[in-house]
Amino acid sequence: MLMRTDPFREFDRLAQQVFGPTRPAAMPMDAYRSGDDFVVHFDLPGIDPETIELDVERNVLNVRAERRNPAPEAAEMIVAERPTGTFTRQLFLGDTLDTDRIDASYEAGVLTLRIPVAEAAKPRRIQITGGDSRRQISG
Repeated sequence: MLMRTDPFREFDRLAQQVFGPTRPAAMPMDAYRSGDDFVVHFDLPGIDPETIELDVERNVLNVRAERRNPAPEAAEMIVAERPTGTFTRQLFLGDTLDTDRIDASYEAGVLTLRIPVAEAAKPRRIQITGGDSRRQISG
C-alpha cells in the first residue's frame, strides 16, 4: 500500500481544485524531415485515441487530447501525480508542406504525424536547351 509522505500534498490538491492545474499540461514532441516527409512524434501516454483531435487552419496544426482520471469517482486518491485533463499544442507549418495529405497514427502512447513536402517545394531539375535550338530563320 502507498503511504502519504508529503505533508503539502493535500494543500496542492486543494489549490488545484480551486485554481485549476498549477502547471500547464505538457505534450513533448520531436520533429524531423525524413526524405519527402516532415515527421512529428507527440508523447501522449495513457490517452484514449478517441479523444485526440487534429485540425489544420491556415498552416496552423492544432493537436488536442484528453486524459481522464482512471479512478472511479467515489475512490479516495492516495497519490495523483499523473496529469489529467486536456492537452493542447499548436504547430505553425511552412508553406512548403502539403497539409491536405497529413497521415496520423497512434501507437504505444505516441501520436505520429507524417506531413509530405508539397510537390511545388521539392527540388526539380531544369532542362537547359542548347544554343542551336534557337536558330533564326532568314527570309
